[in-house]
Amino acid sequence: MRPLFLPTNQLGRIAHVTFIPASTARTVKAVLFDVFGTVVDWRTGVAAAVSRFAGEHGLELDADAFADAWRSRYVPGMRRVSSGERPFALLDVLHRENLDGVLEELGLDPGSFSPAALDELNRAWHLLPPWPDSVPGITALKRDYIVGPLSNGNTSLLLDMAKAGGLPWDVILGSDVSRAYKPAMEAYLRPAAMLGLEPGEVMLAAAHEADLAAARAAGLAAAFISRPLEQGPGIPGAGVATQPWDLSVSSITELASLM
Repeated sequence: MRPLFLPTNQLGRIAHVTFIPASTARTVKAVLFDVFGTVVDWRTGVAAAVSRFAGEHGLELDADAFADAWRSRYVPGMRRVSSGERPFALLDVLHRENLDGVLEELGLDPGSFSPAALDELNRAWHLLPPWPDSVPGITALKRDYIVGPLSNGNTSLLLDMAKAGGLPWDVILGSDVSRAYKPAMEAYLRPAAMLGLEPGEVMLAAAHEADLAAARAAGLAAAFISRPLEQGPGIPGAGVATQPWDLSVSSITELASLM
């Protein structure tokens, strides 16, 4: 079954197009986005902050490798929350703990740096640069749909990121609102409920197929956005969808053009 595109205005006037995904057979009213890697370029942003930190402290660090190591602790940290091993903690807290872990892996004592310096480095995750198509694409979608993040980021992090990068969200509901990390079903269902929508009236747009699969299992529509450079250049198979999603696109601007 192909998605349907139906005019909403039956009086002959120009109207926006209604998108009805095949997977839900419901009119999409909100397009919510995974953020890290889908909307913003976390690797470039974090590596730039690490490079500045290294220069300020006389360290020789591979900034890209440091960013990758920091990011590699992202899912395991959240998994400990989701499994009940520890109470819910903000992503800011998990990132800060993970930073200490990366420093220790490199033989550096976190205690040898001022807490303020490490907190400032941790704020790199608040100031990540959007991909070039993110702001224009979200702006175009905003004309006809509710747009916002559906992210593991906490609300203050996502707000800072939006202000710094000019992301024109209608609403920001961080993981501290749902008190759940993806791929827990509650992380998808609670934002939809808070918007007064049924799950099938929400589409998740993401560059990560595991995220999309969990969203689909929760009843949301799913759009794949290719980000082949998210983890750096030269990674085989990066940015290629392996499953049929409601839409598969190369940019957020392309997603907007199809909706």
